[in-house]
Amino acid sequence: MKYEEQIIIKSPRNEVVEKFSDPSSLKHWQEGFTFMKPINGKLGEEGSQNLLKYKMGKREIEMTETILTNNLPIEYTATYEAKGVYNFQRNRFLETPENHTRWVSENEFRFTGFMKLFGWFMPGAFKKQSRKYMEDFKAFVEDEKSVLDS
Repeated sequence: MKYEEQIIIKSPRNEVVEKFSDPSSLKHWQEGFTFMKPINGKLGEEGSQNLLKYKMGKREIEMTETILTNNLPIEYTATYEAKGVYNFQRNRFLETPENHTRWVSENEFRFTGFMKLFGWFMPGAFKKQSRKYMEDFKAFVEDEKSVLDS
């Protein structure tokens, strides 16, 4: 399953990318985020890996992030692997004439096992979650609104 989401953030690209690339800000715009730990390589470098943990309802989800391209402020590409789910994500940050930032996120998901059924019957759930993260990030950058305050 492939899809693309875009959002305009009314802040200059350097400010947007600074918050996007700061691991300590994840908790403010990725609801359910609880933990990040480098497990291979140097944080932020291409080829490095991080363990990410999320709490979604009563479930705890662990995934491995592998950074493929870190060419910020222009592009950040990574894979995210969890049990039964593989996600390739390409994020681009484009400057607009108004000195705002267009965040373009391209996603490709592949599923195995039980998650194949989930991906088949509820493909919109993944797109909806991506959109929510983008909207929450926009609120965090523009208004310093944190999902922790909800």
